Amino acid sequence: MAPAPWDAVPPEDTLFALVTGANSGIGFAICQRLIDEYLTTRSLTSHLVVIPTTRSIRKSQETIDALRQHARQFAATSDILRSRAGPNYDPRSVTKRIHILSVQLDLCNLADVHRAAEQLVNGTVSSPADANDVYFTSLTDVRIPRLDSVIFNAGMGGWTGLDWPKVFHNIFTKGLVQATTWPTFKAATAGHVVNPLPDVTDKKVPEMGQVFCANVFGHYLLAHKLVPLLSRRSESDASIPPGRIIWESSIEPGWKHLSLSDFQAIKTNAAYESTKRLTDVLSLTATLPSARPFVNSYLQPATKSASPATPPRIYLVHPGIVQTTLFPLNAFMFFWYRVVLYIARWLGSPWHPITGYNGAVAPVWLALQEQEALDAVDAEHVKWGSGTDWWGECRVLKTEVEGWGWDGTVGTRKELKNEKGERGIGRKIKGRKSGAVDVTEEKRVEFEMLGVECWREMERLRGEWEARLGRMLETK
Repeated sequence: MAPAPWDAVPPEDTLFALVTGANSGIGFAICQRLIDEYLTTRSLTSHLVVIPTTRSIRKSQETIDALRQHARQFAATSDILRSRAGPNYDPRSVTKRIHILSVQLDLCNLADVHRAAEQLVNGTVSSPADANDVYFTSLTDVRIPRLDSVIFNAGMGGWTGLDWPKVFHNIFTKGLVQATTWPTFKAATAGHVVNPLPDVTDKKVPEMGQVFCANVFGHYLLAHKLVPLLSRRSESDASIPPGRIIWESSIEPGWKHLSLSDFQAIKTNAAYESTKRLTDVLSLTATLPSARPFVNSYLQPATKSASPATPPRIYLVHPGIVQTTLFPLNAFMFFWYRVVLYIARWLGSPWHPITGYNGAVAPVWLALQEQEALDAVDAEHVKWGSGTDWWGECRVLKTEVEGWGWDGTVGTRKELKNEKGERGIGRKIKGRKSGAVDVTEEKRVEFEMLGVECWREMERLRGEWEARLGRMLETK
């Protein structure tokens, strides 16, 4: 095992972040923004380790190369970095502190999830650089000592295109801003399933909802297996805050999208929205006493240690409305959809970042923010969203969740209208869904009970599939 450049650096001057689905779209933009904001806000000796996951070795190498190119360009052109370092500034002193590693991960293959987690927890990772590369350090068989943030960005939509009659109906009945923020015109079909253990030929192995597996369960299992890297031992990690599990949701889902009778979103035509509603419910109820028995089991390392550990924290985020290739559009429609999104922003929507880099502001904020600052705003009970003003200036905003409100507290419309301390897009009422209902104590209790049932079912599924996975690994 080779020594790593960060081994000689104090733990508080390093940050290790894993981002799933990071070879393109929002995931790639999160990695870019992590690099930029870390370099401009941390000490000039701090090291950042970014671990983007992709589904193939080729994509991993392409992603590493592209992120290194981004880091080189940012280091060479950033006025902030140049002013902080002084007249003798050398961009190479910056890029040498950025380390891009990658692992391959197929979230719809639970054996692959296990393999990737084992590589990170108990194995090594490599990221060779060209012998003539003076900007980056070649890394061979290095260990990852911990993870500070894992950002669960990867996923699939399951859409087939646009339902044109609904497009026009949405626009004419709700207006352009509401129609493009909470659309109901995305066409999709039900019945998408996958074999999450493709190497097992036993016909008794049940199938799983494909969108559910990609968006929720694969990540859920991965996080559990990464708990050893996300937990903190009190005697040795006193200077490091707990690891952060950052679930990426969507602004769209509501009550109607999640049904306990179709938990894996197989029968519904809105599988994406169902899985994102499930993500919201799981994340926001994770600290509630009623859910703690299941959450404690989930955040318990598979191999127990004699010394007590501080478990990771769970946070929830969404990127706003971002144009990506996740939704299937031809080139002509892709262009005009972008135009429509800009018009929606200019009409006053705070939820249209549009570009992946702008949409990455909230996930990166959660990954880099000081723990004391997050605790001060009760960040675990909020769905944080990426927002922009008319000019495209980015902000991190609280997002209303049906049955939960903005932070799990009961409020009234009068209190919203009289909100103090915020202006413009920062006002909650500014980006509210048309027809939204104020959360009541009854709805808040119903949301919590739904969270308990969801945690119970997720833990049941985890136990069931880990047992199958264990039997498979024993036979190999």
